[in-house]
Amino acid sequence: METTCATEENVALRGKATQSTIRSGSETVYSHAGNAIDGNQDSLLEHGSCFHTLNATNSWWRVDLLQTYIIASVTITNRKNAEERIRGAQIHIGNSLENNGIDNPQCSVIGSWGAVETKTFQCEQPMSGRYVTVFLPKAEPLHLCEVEVNAWLPIPE
Repeated sequence: METTCATEENVALRGKATQSTIRSGSETVYSHAGNAIDGNQDSLLEHGSCFHTLNATNSWWRVDLLQTYIIASVTITNRKNAEERIRGAQIHIGNSLENNGIDNPQCSVIGSWGAVETKTFQCEQPMSGRYVTVFLPKAEPLHLCEVEVNAWLPIPE
């Protein structure tokens, strides 16, 4: 019997990110979707490693992984000093862009955040998908500083 070994890897670094809206004004330069997949967990918006949407209802952020992966979990670094805004956000994983990826199966819902800046959200079971969407179903801006998509990859022999 042949055994296949696998390792978890953050495949978001390979992807392309988009978001529903972008914060306007002097902090626009700090608010782009791609900042959340730059490999930097710095949680201060003004350091340039976060994204930030406008204060709108149903804000979302999405990464296109450019191919389908088996995803085990998603690790998120939230913006410092704004922890409670993320409460209720949903993480969706799948292969559809219908409704901005929000119609894909749900991996997890973000509960109370507290002072901890980085948390890992385990999917109930590994999920297959090309798109990972973080959706905030309320009237708040969505801002995150890093989103890591932890996928299973075979170990090269």
